[in-house]
Amino acid sequence: MLVSAKEMLQKAKAGHYAVGQFNINNLEWTKAILLTAEELKSPVILGVSEGAGKYMCGFKTVQAMVNAMIDELHITVPVVTHLDHGTYDGCLKCVEAGFSSIMFDGSHYPIDENIEKTTELIRIAREHGMSIEAEVGAIGGEEDGVVGKGECADPNECKMIADLGVDMLAAGIGNIHGKYPANWEGLSFETLEAVSALTGDMPLVLHGGTGIPEDQIRKAISMGVAKINVNTECQLSFAEATRKYVEEGKDLIGKGYDPRKLLAPGFAAIKATVKEKMELFGSVGKADE
Repeated sequence: MLVSAKEMLQKAKAGHYAVGQFNINNLEWTKAILLTAEELKSPVILGVSEGAGKYMCGFKTVQAMVNAMIDELHITVPVVTHLDHGTYDGCLKCVEAGFSSIMFDGSHYPIDENIEKTTELIRIAREHGMSIEAEVGAIGGEEDGVVGKGECADPNECKMIADLGVDMLAAGIGNIHGKYPANWEGLSFETLEAVSALTGDMPLVLHGGTGIPEDQIRKAISMGVAKINVNTECQLSFAEATRKYVEEGKDLIGKGYDPRKLLAPGFAAIKATVKEKMELFGSVGKADE
């Protein structure tokens, strides 16, 4: 069932687990994630970047696909369609398309402008029963043209944004998008502790979930992180499984070139990755609570 993320993440923070946001890129991605969530009885957030939305023929197409899959696959667990790193205009398009949640990434604006734009989008989201995520402090790496150096957020600015009434807050704590370099220094738990102390019950969001050591993931959850984003790891597992299928020549056997067969190993790999993450995050079985 399609829901906003507000109550879902409040439960996660209170229960000391995190809900995974798994970005979708096409039908296979969406189907794999939804089926795994249903099998594990885990709430789930489907993340859609503006680039992926454009690739899938627009946000209306994405929402229609998700709605149909929830019905056809008999998905009973809570599902959120969430804009990832959205611009102001992108947020408005997702409101129009019927998404249940949006993220406005105003981290590259001066704090006053971030506050101004976030405040307006909070009002719009409330009118449509949607949840809203905001961001302070750039997430490192690059995603759909959004580039950040991984600066840690200013805890006082986090409090200013949280006090506006957002439902979840992404605060940069040294995390990055994509693969983590060998010289990565790890998450700044000092920053996370300071942010958590000032934002109280606000569910915090950890972007760049791929490649963070499991012990750091667990510690972050214990300190107030209630939503963890995963994208690159699903892409890597999909690519590896598909490459193996082709390199072993299975696409040349019978009708192995049929896209339903060609994409099947990658589909299974996504499911396995999502299962592994849901177990790590502690969300398995939480849909029934």
